Amino acid sequence: MTREEKQALVDELSGKMQSHNSFYIVDASVMSVAKINEFRRLVFTRGLEFKVYKNTFIRKALDTLGHDTSEMDAALKGQSGVLFSTESGSAPAKLLRDFYKSQNYARGVEPKPVLKGAYVDASIYLGANQLETLTTIKGKQELLGELIGLLQSPAKNVISALQSGGNKLAGILKTLSEKEAA
Repeated sequence: MTREEKQALVDELSGKMQSHNSFYIVDASVMSVAKINEFRRLVFTRGLEFKVYKNTFIRKALDTLGHDTSEMDAALKGQSGVLFSTESGSAPAKLLRDFYKSQNYARGVEPKPVLKGAYVDASIYLGANQLETLTTIKGKQELLGELIGLLQSPAKNVISALQSGGNKLAGILKTLSEKEAA
């Protein structure tokens, strides 16, 4: 591979990292061909992307993100594949969890592919023990939706109180006018 081809690969990878709000680094090196194909099918059906890169290419691409990503060096050992998500930071974690469940791993056996690290909205998570935490992360759109719902709730309560108060006031005025007429 020529130097220009390597640089083109790094540029492609850094472009993907910058355009995706999250990506996970996994090790699928000890998986059988059948299992890796099954994993890739699941990735495709969930609308995610998985590709294997050399660790040096990943490191160079991480340097272009504009954040301190030196913690990710711990994840860049052995073979590495990158799992990209545009939707939410938890989508790849949920995919991994569901794939592990479908494989029925025996107790004490480390499920494959192994989660080595994750980059979610400029936050870094290292190790397979972070998988459950990553499945509960909400994306920016989900958080904005919840925030808007919380902000709208008091306004809706005020409007509702004013509307119901107006109905009560009309009822009281009607009752008073009927008493005066009687």
